[in-house]
Amino acid sequence: MKQALDQALAAAARGEVPVGAVLVKDGKVIAANGNRVEELSDPTAHAEIQVIRAAGTLLKSPRLEDCDLYVTLEPCPMCAAAIAHARLRRLYFGAYDPKGGGVEHGARVFERSTCHHHPEVVGGLHEVEAAAILRDFFRQRR
Repeated sequence: MKQALDQALAAAARGEVPVGAVLVKDGKVIAANGNRVEELSDPTAHAEIQVIRAAGTLLKSPRLEDCDLYVTLEPCPMCAAAIAHARLRRLYFGAYDPKGGGVEHGARVFERSTCHHHPEVVGGLHEVEAAAILRDFFRQRR
């Protein structure tokens, strides 16, 4: 999770909403990135999507069944759906997102009967630090 927090700080330095993600397979980081929505002018360029795409390319598979995702913020519904489609084994996230989250809040994507894959989910990892990064970023913007 420390590497995901570092990716969030790097995203903030680029002027992006500070969310970072790291994808791990067999204890080894295979992809790490932060949000790149503004940089790429792409509303889908969330940190989670970036690392899922990179891992799929690296592993030459759209299915990442033996992989775990660490992300600093509860994934939105779009990212939660991508996690399900990638069949990630586990999702670890930092701060909860009552307004835009799609895992523990809002759409609760993995709880839907139409969701074909339900990863193991652990929320609240380094929650205080992850939330502080976001809070500081938005405080500076106001």
